Amino acid sequence: MKSNSGISNSGASNSRMSESQTSLPSTLFLKTVWMGVALLMLALPIPALAALGGDVTSVQGDQAQMKGSLKTTEAEAYTTHEITAPGKTVVKEYVSPEGKVFAISWNGPFIPNMQQLLGTYSDRFVQAAKVQRESQPGHRPVNIHQPDFVFQNGGHMRSYFGRAYLPAMVPQGVNVDALQ
Repeated sequence: MKSNSGISNSGASNSRMSESQTSLPSTLFLKTVWMGVALLMLALPIPALAALGGDVTSVQGDQAQMKGSLKTTEAEAYTTHEITAPGKTVVKEYVSPEGKVFAISWNGPFIPNMQQLLGTYSDRFVQAAKVQRESQPGHRPVNIHQPDFVFQNGGHMRSYFGRAYLPAMVPQGVNVDALQ
């Protein structure tokens, strides 16, 4: 008799759970997911590299903070500093011959700290993302194209990617589409 009662209660509990899960409107769910992703982008404690537009002097310190491995590759028009964090998120910093960070990119299972990555451009990112979200509701990648600041991202849980660059600082002859 007790086992029948336990089965009955368990079945009723599961029935209530599935009813409540399916009663949420999909738009509310998408808004919740979008807000979660935005909060993660701003709040995750994964340290990143030197800020966009800043100089290269902080790369070693950022590597130590991330507890990641650093790989530096020199090209004709720029140097790439690539840090791979223990969680397998890779952040690349593209530095001009003048020692300025003109572009950044990332990919991996975790979103890096956008405030640290974007530095002084962080507030512009937050404002533009808010405007985009209000004008295009739903879960969409953030895509900002301003004359002096470009930001693009995408992905899904455990697979995020993106890049940001400053068009005026990109060295001559560099194809920004190749920076990934």
